Amino acid sequence: MYGNNLLLYLFAFFLTGINSSPNRPIVITTWSFVNSTIAAWKVLSKGGSAIDAVQLGASVCEEQQCDGTVGYGGSPDEDGETTLDALLMDGKTMNVGAVAALRRIRNAIGVARHVLENTKHSILVGSQATQFAVQMGFHEQSLTTPESKQLWTTWANKNNCQPNFWMNVQPDPSKYCGPYHYHKHVKSNIDEDINGDIAAGTSTNGAKFKIPGRVGDSPIPGSGAYADNMVGAATATGDGDVMLRFLPSFLAVEEMRHGSTPKNAALTAIKRIATHYPNFMGAVIALSKDGQYGAACHGLGNSPFPYVVYDNSGVEFKIYTVKCS
Repeated sequence: MYGNNLLLYLFAFFLTGINSSPNRPIVITTWSFVNSTIAAWKVLSKGGSAIDAVQLGASVCEEQQCDGTVGYGGSPDEDGETTLDALLMDGKTMNVGAVAALRRIRNAIGVARHVLENTKHSILVGSQATQFAVQMGFHEQSLTTPESKQLWTTWANKNNCQPNFWMNVQPDPSKYCGPYHYHKHVKSNIDEDINGDIAAGTSTNGAKFKIPGRVGDSPIPGSGAYADNMVGAATATGDGDVMLRFLPSFLAVEEMRHGSTPKNAALTAIKRIATHYPNFMGAVIALSKDGQYGAACHGLGNSPFPYVVYDNSGVEFKIYTVKCS
């Protein structure tokens, strides 16, 4: 079901940093989304907060539709609608704000910020999350573009709805479009600010042609991202349906809590998933409170995984890559 472009379906945006580190403040983002990194860095370099930097950086990617995997006009579900997931986590307070399957609101990370600051909840989903966003002053608008409409039309009409996410239903989802029904005879087979506070965030439009209502790993605390001022932060990107089952961001932070380097912590999280799902595709980035960082990935073939770092050690950002297992 999953092709080589799976990692283009999902995107986790991550920024973090540490007060005690000589290279503070610091911004780290997954993939090569340089404009988001620069925007977040400008906030931190002027003394702004980690939360503000994460929000602005992710907002830039949402507006610029980074790789078609973030923001409006990408990854339509099987009904042709784009929905958004986003998360913000404050490593100082351990508070979380997230939205999932958000409809008709472009600035998902902004809505997540309001969940964090204006509610006692952690996650709001679907149309009710849209209602909340409108209450907070956001404007409803279609997230469909001519490009996403054409993408869906080709998938539905020319490609017979292939690939999709259904199984053990009729008609045969590997050959036909739905609507599908169950039949009883079917056999089951990171950023740091000047104060040293850490924040992490994600934003994505999810998996292409997902079943409506699907939520991936990005808005789940401990899966898409996790931050703790006492330890560090981590984020994950890739096959969210598999990765969320292992809370890889939380695992990486806990590994660092017990003395692992960020690189080894990320590798432990990746290996945990690969033990059960050797064909999954994904990556984890980890950042410790002393400013060290590292990444690990799996299933990208010969393609290395890129991530962007911006700190006080140089005059501009740097793009790093790591080879995958």
